[in-house]
Amino acid sequence: MTIQWYPGHMHKAGREIKETLVQVDVAIEILDARIPFSSENPMLARLRGDKPCIKVLNKSDLANPDITQRWQTYLEQQKGVKTLALSMDQADKIKQLTDLCRKLAPADKSEGKLINALIMGIPNVGKSTLINVLAGKTIAKTGDEPAVTKHQQRIAIGDNVVLLDTPGMLWPNLENKNTGYRLAVTGAIKDTAISHDDIAFFLLEYLLEKYPDMLKTRFQLDSLPATAQELIAIIGKQRGCLRAGGLIDVDRVAKILLNELRSGTLGRISLETPEMMEVELVELAVIQQIKAEKKQQRKAKK
Repeated sequence: MTIQWYPGHMHKAGREIKETLVQVDVAIEILDARIPFSSENPMLARLRGDKPCIKVLNKSDLANPDITQRWQTYLEQQKGVKTLALSMDQADKIKQLTDLCRKLAPADKSEGKLINALIMGIPNVGKSTLINVLAGKTIAKTGDEPAVTKHQQRIAIGDNVVLLDTPGMLWPNLENKNTGYRLAVTGAIKDTAISHDDIAFFLLEYLLEKYPDMLKTRFQLDSLPATAQELIAIIGKQRGCLRAGGLIDVDRVAKILLNELRSGTLGRISLETPEMMEVELVELAVIQQIKAEKKQQRKAKK
């Protein structure tokens, strides 16, 4: 699956971030704890360069805690990177970000000097809510839909730390189809960008393999069917998602599943692990190499 989703304001934001980084001391990237790799924007990683970075694994209350810890260990192997796992109801923990910014800032930023921290993140990852907690008042607009923030803002959060807020950004072409699906499952990509049916089938196939006991508990099943399609039918009958003639309304079932995943009703679920991502990166590299070779062959024939 290839999703093209790159509104004009995101292209502009990329340019603005590159220009702003000259005056930035620390970068803060907000990730979704359920999908730390898929919610990490490689474009932002390239723009950041060697700037110290705090990677915040937000919505950790929705993710598998053991896997979140593995992600923190994995990410902190990168030079200059520290991590913080939190949820939006942990105001005291969120405010630790100001201390971390001061600790990671360059040595010449002594006590009393202003620290400029660029805060970045893909759409719908909770960046605006986090900013409001840090500021102690409503400054950044929040919402359940992706891409609410459209322009850069400068926000003082105390202790001589100023946040430079940026619009949520997705990268131009999601080449890894699994990354695209995970972003869609968690709501980072607008639901209009891909059908609910496709997203739900992807989610159920993963849950059948990794979280079967959660599915049994949630839907009160003694055993699980072999396929996502069969499970969709079972859930549809349970929840009364039927059309004329007794046919399953797959779209309604899909919306129920996505809502329950996003709200945490299904349980604390992580949709990727560091080990999974290492495998997918190798697979993607092979695909890209094949594409490059085919492109070269086409050029040679002309």
